[in-house]
Amino acid sequence: MSVKIGLALGSGAARGWAHIGVIRALEEHGIEVSVVSGCSIGAIVGAAYTSSNLDALEKWIRSLNRMDLAKYAGLGVGSGFINTSRLNDDFALNICPKGTLIESFDKPFGAVATDLTTGREVWFTEGDALTALWASIAVPGVFPSVSHNGSWLVDGGLVNPIPVSMCRSLGAEVVIAVGLNSDIVGKRSRKKVKGETEKEVGEEVSKVELVEADSKSDDMFGLLTGTLKEYSSSFFPNKQQSDAPKQPSFFDTIASSVNIMQDRIARSRMAGDPPDVLISPRLSHIGLMEFHRAEEVIKSGYDLTMQQMDKIRYAIGE
Repeated sequence: MSVKIGLALGSGAARGWAHIGVIRALEEHGIEVSVVSGCSIGAIVGAAYTSSNLDALEKWIRSLNRMDLAKYAGLGVGSGFINTSRLNDDFALNICPKGTLIESFDKPFGAVATDLTTGREVWFTEGDALTALWASIAVPGVFPSVSHNGSWLVDGGLVNPIPVSMCRSLGAEVVIAVGLNSDIVGKRSRKKVKGETEKEVGEEVSKVELVEADSKSDDMFGLLTGTLKEYSSSFFPNKQQSDAPKQPSFFDTIASSVNIMQDRIARSRMAGDPPDVLISPRLSHIGLMEFHRAEEVIKSGYDLTMQQMDKIRYAIGE
């Protein structure tokens, strides 16, 4: 008798496209996933997969370029920096239509969010699917919080970045978890010193030149940086000496803070409730909002899952 396999898909913004590669590798080896839980970008991919719309999502995200991402940017101080109306329309086209209920999905699915008042986890296993997704991805300062049953909800990564516990609650006997932030802390903003090779910086990001964090090159927010710098320089002139360490930009600070927080929380949660298999693609070279780099991120998830296939088969008893 085969075991009930669950996928716990973690948060990680643009690095989350690696989840698609993981799923494709499992499918290629005939490993059937029965239930899926997801947090933030993991909820996006998990919802598309369990509603049988992963092909549509993958086609869409593989087509994205920097100009496509620019159309989602919108300076709304009270609601975040994303044009949610436009993005919601694309979610409806490529993940699930508006009004779709989670309980109508082809596989059991759950998304995790955070209650902004109590700090408690909120699990979505039924009800409106798009509401659940928006709540799960509501990164403070980027996406607006979501009103639901009298509470304001934000990104589930604040409390449970890799929802192994939810996956087991949905009935999974063996949990394959995918974490996206394990190699982020201490590496993303590191700068190569003269004479140092990529291998010395880190084999997991070989052939990728690590440069000092720069808001113009990291992500979609770079499209807004020029305007913001013009305003900020008027009020807060830069008095740093030319040879002084470069101060992180506003967006670099947000990205790094989110990375550190979610990595530490995930490690703590999984220490008490470890998955049977943990897949951790090395993606420190991918910026928080570099959603246009889907092809290489998907490949990273696929390749690592293929490398760990023997371990996966052992865990599921094959």
